[in-house]
Amino acid sequence: MSRLKGVSERDPRAGFKAERRDCGASVPQGLLKAARKSGQLNLSGRNLSEVPQCVWRINMDIPEEANQNLSFSATERWWEQTDLTKLIISNNKLQSLTDDLRLLPALAVLDIHDNQLTSLPSAIRELENLQKLNVSHNKLKILPEEITNLRNLKGLYLQHNELTCIPKGFEQLFNLEDLDLSNNHLTTVPASFSSLSSLVRLNLSSNQLKSLPAEISGMKRLKHLDCNSNLLETIPPELAAMESLELLYLRRNKLRFLPEFPSCKLLKELHVGENQIETLGAEHLKHLNSILVLDLRDNKLKSVPDEITLLQSLERLDLSNNDISSLPYSLGKLHLKFLALEGNPMRTIRRDIINKGTQEVLKYLRSKIKEDEANQRDSVTETAMTLPSESRVNMHAIITLKILDYSDKQTTLIPDEVFDAVKSNIITSINFSKNLLCEIPKRNNFLSSLPEEMESLIRLQTINLSFNRLKILPEVLYRIPTLETILISNNQVGSVDPEKLKKMENLITLDLQNNDLLQIPPELGNCVNLRTLLLDGNPFRVPRAAILMKGTAAILEYLRDRIPT
Repeated sequence: MSRLKGVSERDPRAGFKAERRDCGASVPQGLLKAARKSGQLNLSGRNLSEVPQCVWRINMDIPEEANQNLSFSATERWWEQTDLTKLIISNNKLQSLTDDLRLLPALAVLDIHDNQLTSLPSAIRELENLQKLNVSHNKLKILPEEITNLRNLKGLYLQHNELTCIPKGFEQLFNLEDLDLSNNHLTTVPASFSSLSSLVRLNLSSNQLKSLPAEISGMKRLKHLDCNSNLLETIPPELAAMESLELLYLRRNKLRFLPEFPSCKLLKELHVGENQIETLGAEHLKHLNSILVLDLRDNKLKSVPDEITLLQSLERLDLSNNDISSLPYSLGKLHLKFLALEGNPMRTIRRDIINKGTQEVLKYLRSKIKEDEANQRDSVTETAMTLPSESRVNMHAIITLKILDYSDKQTTLIPDEVFDAVKSNIITSINFSKNLLCEIPKRNNFLSSLPEEMESLIRLQTINLSFNRLKILPEVLYRIPTLETILISNNQVGSVDPEKLKKMENLITLDLQNNDLLQIPPELGNCVNLRTLLLDGNPFRVPRAAILMKGTAAILEYLRDRIPT
């Protein structure tokens, strides 16, 4: 009868009382009998509004089968039963627990999640063998100080309650390894938390924390820290000294700066998405030697430093929904498995390449590295002063296609020989893009306006003004009714006039990629003659990338639906 030692001191009749028959159908006798042998009882999801007495007294009262069978076999010796060490009463309707909890002193696991508990009994202090306590998804507003007596506790799960503070003496739970306080109403974390030296995992997400104590660095074994969805504006620099930290979650806060991590040599995942971070510098990256995942989505980053190549172990990089217009080609040297760029006004990579996925983007960046190296070699063999001969002008394009093309020559002027080649031929399209021109007809790269005299070009059908410095769609273009194609990508255009565009009945292609459009006027949706409308690479937030990918018709319909009535 040694199994009754301890509880018999509280109840001298223990072991000789007939089992009370108040369990009803909610706790079958067969389940109790099995629990006496295994030491485990699972009463989850039985619609219980209170814990039956037969559960609390399972190791004290004479079982029902003892009254029905006076000759016990070896498997039915109820006096040799195992003390209950694991009790699961989750997913019920319990509003409280009684002090009878003390009658189960051998409990190592108590799981009462998903009930309606508003408090815990003070008798919980007597469960000195308890190693795991799950009281998540209840309605606890406070924790009893007696909980600090559970010195053997290794796992404490209190998420999804209504806690506003932590009781004094909490640091006495020095064996605690896993602590979940997420989804409560905490506004502060006690500095005494630093005494939880055995803690490996700490979840503080979805609270109302405005700061973290510097003392948190005292958790020398902490590997996983989750502070998502709080009100954090800064991170104590001491956090960067946590040498054991492997996973750090800081998403959905109010961080404006990314901390440096000089001592976090083991950090594998850093999640700082949905903040207000504006700068990513070499000082933020140079210590992240082991980083595998870097989440920077939904911030205000404008650029990515060349030092991103320091992250040689990086596998996943999320840069979506920032203000990044270009990427360093050196990014192509990383061996990324996942790269997210959606929602950025990207100017150096075409949308169709981004849509093909990570490996195509990396392949493109690597090709640009090789192209730059080749250009550097070739630059010594060609000068901008070299004048073309008539043979370098595409006469077939002039005569048959009515196109004068003298693009990508890096010249500051268009030589007379080019215009002499045209002679009496009618030209409807001129392409002088990717040069160093400062005025008409020497245009591209530095143009900030167009002369009003262009209005006299009554047969002009296509105009390419890409790669200049135009800040608006030139007014003169609205007055050229023959225009079918306007290519004005890679400028600084900040606005267009949808009413004037609507009157350009022949206009079917409008390329506004990689400009500075902060918003797209809904009235642009009325330009129903447009067959190609390109808007990628602008800093507007709507329409989102998913709409742009559907094509011009979907974009125009989306805009029309948002015209104010």
